[in-house]
Amino acid sequence: MRFSKLRTFQIPGTASFRCRFIVTTCRAVVLPRFGGPHVLELRPDAPVPDLKPTEVLVRTRAVSINPLDTRMRSGYGRSIFGPLLPLILGRDISGEVAATGASVRSLSVGQEVFGALHPTAVRGTYADYAILSEDELTSKPVSISHVEASAIPFAALTAWRALKSTARIAEGQRILIVGGGGAVGFAAIQLCVATGCHVSTTCGSQSLARILAAGAEQAVDYTSEDIESALKGNFDAVLDTIGVPDTERVGINLLKRGGHYMTLQGEAASLSDRYGLAVGLPAATAMLLKKQLQYRFSHGIEYSWTYMRADSEGLYEICKLSEAGKLKIPVEKTFPITQVREAHEAKDNRQIPGKVVLELD
Repeated sequence: MRFSKLRTFQIPGTASFRCRFIVTTCRAVVLPRFGGPHVLELRPDAPVPDLKPTEVLVRTRAVSINPLDTRMRSGYGRSIFGPLLPLILGRDISGEVAATGASVRSLSVGQEVFGALHPTAVRGTYADYAILSEDELTSKPVSISHVEASAIPFAALTAWRALKSTARIAEGQRILIVGGGGAVGFAAIQLCVATGCHVSTTCGSQSLARILAAGAEQAVDYTSEDIESALKGNFDAVLDTIGVPDTERVGINLLKRGGHYMTLQGEAASLSDRYGLAVGLPAATAMLLKKQLQYRFSHGIEYSWTYMRADSEGLYEICKLSEAGKLKIPVEKTFPITQVREAHEAKDNRQIPGKVVLELD
């Protein structure tokens, strides 16, 4: 990597000039074209852009691999990202502040931080140095490692937006998480438990013990049980991390009137990929509006597509819950950044069911 030295001179008779070093290039995993894991390239000299006033340069220690990363690599969102290739994948990050923009006040150089980029960011976190805005970062929980911290933000913020910002869950409510075994679902369960909600979830048999230990009151094995028969009563909110027609039908039918159904599987990107941005985005907006009106009149419920977004307050609360041991996402395996292709291949082939993290030395 390369550095440039910036000097700030003082008036004679005062303290001598100060020097600080800003990185100009660094190692980064670059996606030059869509395809399998083999298309990923670890380049030694990816440029590091100048910081904007509200941005923070983070020395990366660990990044987690999210399903969005492998889907983007394969071509999901090509209508948006295709014209911007080559790009750098990665959303989660844990590391140290290396430099700050002129307007940044809440973070300082040397501070350990964790956070996540927006899903549409072009320069991701698979790099020695990543750039995030101030509201996308907060102090890393002291009690956990960089590897553990890097697995949390993107999944937890996705769940936070659905449950806290959209459904506004409250103590005593009944919440259903469809797909509690994945990172977003598991984070959602813990957020609900911490709020004082009664949580039911669906998952595979291998996740049952972990989910019940996290505080869920009921965990239904979808591979061996009929979900509709096993889940009793109605729920105040349903977060569907699977988002296929069957889970949507079941989730909506199990909601109370006035409840919220939220799915992670919005159609905006897929329709834009199929028909182009000019047609796809309006078609997705029309589809969402149609479903919202349909379910509001037929079932008296609110329907929404939910996505992760920066939320400084949410990230701070997630940090506090993690520090207190109330929110954790287990890491199944780590790879050095030099083995990013092997890590992606393992996720593609479902060799590792849990969270995978890339470490940077």
